[in-house]
Amino acid sequence: MTSETAAELRRRLVEQLAADGVLHDPEVRRAAGTVPREVFLGSAIYRPSSAPGVTVWTPTRRDATPADAWLRLTYENETWVTQIDGVLAEGATGPVTGGSPTSSSTLPGLVLWMIEQAGIAPGRRVLVIGTGTGLSTAYACEVAGEENVTSVETDPRAAERAREALSQAGYAPTLVTADGLCGHPERAPYDVVIAFCSMRHIPYTLLRQVAPGGTLLVTLTGWSGAYGLVRLTAEEGADAHGRFLPGHTSFMVARQHGRPPHGSFELLPGEERPSRIDPTLLDDWTGRFVAQLAVPSAGRFGAGAEQVLLDVATGSQTRVRIADSGEGWTVIQRGPVRLWDCIENAVTTWQDHGSPNLSAFGIALTSDAQRVWLGAAHGPSWALPI
Repeated sequence: MTSETAAELRRRLVEQLAADGVLHDPEVRRAAGTVPREVFLGSAIYRPSSAPGVTVWTPTRRDATPADAWLRLTYENETWVTQIDGVLAEGATGPVTGGSPTSSSTLPGLVLWMIEQAGIAPGRRVLVIGTGTGLSTAYACEVAGEENVTSVETDPRAAERAREALSQAGYAPTLVTADGLCGHPERAPYDVVIAFCSMRHIPYTLLRQVAPGGTLLVTLTGWSGAYGLVRLTAEEGADAHGRFLPGHTSFMVARQHGRPPHGSFELLPGEERPSRIDPTLLDDWTGRFVAQLAVPSAGRFGAGAEQVLLDVATGSQTRVRIADSGEGWTVIQRGPVRLWDCIENAVTTWQDHGSPNLSAFGIALTSDAQRVWLGAAHGPSWALPI
């Protein structure tokens, strides 16, 4: 009964995703209807509070949930968090106040769409960065063949949990517990590298493991919390080129690329002037990404017309607020880098090009630089921190 119900829920999910234009490839659709997500969700997940303020993550346990309700939850097209600050949900002793997700079961629709976008197909050699619960690796095994799939997870507890789930579901890919940003050179070269974590730049060690003409699909992020999914084609050596895909894709940042802890900091006086741009532009998905390109080592706090930026590298600060007159905005800057000047220049350039979405951006990687460009490869560009 349970197995039949799971199969029916999988079928409905596939039909929903196909109707929404997410699934097209017959092999990927077959994988979506075959892989049992309930095996990979484990025995507990965290669910966040909906109240404003500090998020409280409450474990929801499988053995305390009616079987039919748990199965329906499993096949919702939702992301379910399975680990907070390194603590798996099944090991939590109670609700967790604050904290950051460090592993999850990403919504199936996004994972399957990315598998299509990456060009995973039967017989292609695939490297998965960020095994997580193992669900994405299972989909890759179902499409490419388990003998062609290598999956790397940096967290030992998550890796062991994924190993057990994959075995229970009947998949035996090559599983590695290591720094995913280093890839797994022993099994290289790969036709496809697909990352289910985000990065500040593309590690050259990883890039060199992609076969010439192969694909790397990764979400780029930064310390201001903006994201962009880019699909690259590898060339000989350390070169690659690609374009960003439209949409709103975000993943937990790879732990090695996370923002350093800053603790409390004092806002100090600085030079004041009117802002040339509306700070709420940084609440726009692409506007925030453009601003992050301009100040890659700055963290952003607040939103709307009241924001603070703190540059981790130099200690430079920027505050922006509504002007005392109530019209326009005042910006206060201090330190060797005038952060808001850089953001204004980048955002104005983006506006001059019509404020396009991420699909208007591309990326070029060479042995000594990684640059994101707007419009065309010879157009305005910004360097990624490498």
